[in-house]
Amino acid sequence: MHPKLSPTAALLLTVPPLLWAGNAVVGRLIGPLVSPMTLNFLRWLIAFALLLPLAAPVLRRGSGLWPNWRRFSLLGLLSVGSYNALLYLALGTSTPLNVTLVGSSTPVWMLLVGRLFFAVRVSRRQSIGALLSISGVLLVLGRGELQTLLHVRLVPGDLYVLLASVGWAWYSWMLAHPTTEPTAIRADWSAFLIAQVVFGLFWSALFAAAEWALGKGHIEWSGAVIATLIFIAVGPAVIAFRAWGAGVARAGPAVAGFFANLTPLFTALLSSAVLAETPHLYHVLAFALIMGGIVVSSRR
Repeated sequence: MHPKLSPTAALLLTVPPLLWAGNAVVGRLIGPLVSPMTLNFLRWLIAFALLLPLAAPVLRRGSGLWPNWRRFSLLGLLSVGSYNALLYLALGTSTPLNVTLVGSSTPVWMLLVGRLFFAVRVSRRQSIGALLSISGVLLVLGRGELQTLLHVRLVPGDLYVLLASVGWAWYSWMLAHPTTEPTAIRADWSAFLIAQVVFGLFWSALFAAAEWALGKGHIEWSGAVIATLIFIAVGPAVIAFRAWGAGVARAGPAVAGFFANLTPLFTALLSSAVLAETPHLYHVLAFALIMGGIVVSSRR
């Protein structure tokens, strides 16, 4: 075990991938009952209500949040407003396993975004790791068949999750390069999250309104829908965010990155148990390539 990785840190870093996998699976299950943009808006509306008692002072007029509204508005767009909205949209045409595997390409996009827009040099080892990870993603996109890949027969869901991954890479680099945002907000996980959620809610409400205006919005209220909304707001949003932040603080971001890629593994297990979607051999190979790429690029 890595010397910095305590059992507590390992537990904290394992909980978020499990919850994120559950988010993908229940997102697929609830898809016919709630349209994706509406689902994303309701999820974060509940999360906002849960965070408000913990971080209400951040929203007051004299808070350091408002002078930095442009930055938090962009952070909210890339995370709360669009990332999970695109994920839920992707689940309409792609499986949870495909979505999370393609989403595992995020470290590759992080390298590209860092090099192109933040002047961060990419090493040879990182380039090799990126090629391995891209190979894994291409294997998923081609459904394990070279002929399929050559004909570029991609389902829309694959493209949506690729777009979400690029957006999340940009979001991550913004987090790594704080500008003028107050230290007091960054130091408090609930304050930092609600600062993004309050602006992200604006974006998600805008997208949900557009969905309904185009005649694509729908929701069929039931006990199962309410239970699902509470789960994805409490678990994959609030608890996962808190556990991930605490785990990264204990083990460091390099070690934590390996745990993030447990998400496809947990998704495969949950999909098999809940959705009866059995993983194929190419899923296993893709997971090995993506993980191999991340291990290679992360080694010193």
